[in-house]
Amino acid sequence: MSPAKTAPEILDVDGFEVRVTSPDRVVFAEAGLTKLDLVHYYLAVAEGALRGAGGRPMVLKRFSKGLDHEPFFQKRVPENHPAFIDSATLRYASGTSAEETVIRDAAGLAWVVNLGCLDLNPHPVRAEDLDHPDELRVDLDPMPGVDWAQIVDVAFIAREVLEDHGLTGWPKTSGSRGLHILARIRPEWDYTDVRLAAEALAREVENRAPGLATARWWKEERGESVFVDFNQNAKDRTVASAYSIRALPDARVSTPLTWDEVRSRRPEEFTVLTVPERFRAIGDPHAGIDAAAGSLEALLALARELGPAEKPPRGSDGSGRRTSTMPLIEVARTKTKPEALNALETWKQRHPQAAGRLHPADILVDGMRGSSSLWYRVRVNLQHVPDAERPTQEDLIADYDPWAARTSS
Repeated sequence: MSPAKTAPEILDVDGFEVRVTSPDRVVFAEAGLTKLDLVHYYLAVAEGALRGAGGRPMVLKRFSKGLDHEPFFQKRVPENHPAFIDSATLRYASGTSAEETVIRDAAGLAWVVNLGCLDLNPHPVRAEDLDHPDELRVDLDPMPGVDWAQIVDVAFIAREVLEDHGLTGWPKTSGSRGLHILARIRPEWDYTDVRLAAEALAREVENRAPGLATARWWKEERGESVFVDFNQNAKDRTVASAYSIRALPDARVSTPLTWDEVRSRRPEEFTVLTVPERFRAIGDPHAGIDAAAGSLEALLALARELGPAEKPPRGSDGSGRRTSTMPLIEVARTKTKPEALNALETWKQRHPQAAGRLHPADILVDGMRGSSSLWYRVRVNLQHVPDAERPTQEDLIADYDPWAARTSS
């Protein structure tokens, strides 16, 4: 969100005063949406957005410099926050802690948007009980080359597995290419148990849909399948909640669906411009989610039945580091995604014969979490390139160090 000099807009939101700075600043040029338009969007869908994010500590993902720049992640609630903003202190697996933002009303939604937040990224716990999640999150993440029909097929299998184990799944678009399925659970289990239950679910989905879905953790081993990302249930992880705006040019929204809509609707239909009218017309398809909390016992029993997941092989150099079973080479590490894609194109131009043999899922461009922002790693899986034609590992085309500033300070 680039600088602008328009006067602030003061909104009365249910009796609370919210100051919106630079309200005329254009955020989504393609859709012609300003910062104030985004505030009004969240106010229009506040009931649904708060059902997903309200009362939960959240990481603030701030696009303060606009969509063309990487956001930064702010765990700590800003100083001098208004009285209607709550907070909760989370303790992370690393041993650190942070007092995170908790919003509870529409004024809170407007306030975080004014900070430059587009999507809402809450933890799966309530501020009143930070150790026991009340939500199991099923993230269906398609690999390149996977079409919507395959994602939908996997979604219905995941729904079936949830129902077979006493849980109700509530689908929503991720706001990008995939689908999320949420299942409310009673807050009686810790993060370790919730992640284990999610992993068991993912493995069972893979067992029921071999070739369509995968629970394989290592990206290069997934092929053209839908990854059931169970690690979204690990402590410290967050996902974009319902009605979140995503940082795509069309201002796409992560939108709750009914199961009857999952096959017939498409993610690109749901944007800041279309979702408010849908919300007015049909309400929130997830309105009953809080009344559907279930037990994890059946999924934990499934985890015991399946036994420990297969562990990846370790290197023989004594480091204990994982050894990939795939012929991987690393191309670049970059600060931004455009730089990553440019480095990939450079590599392809150097090795056109090998590049021509790659399948979509052989190109691995991963956003990696740094200390406060993303950085990007580019790798290529040469599994479809004959041995005699495989390029060797070369010096990285770009070698960005996301921790350089921290270590030099």
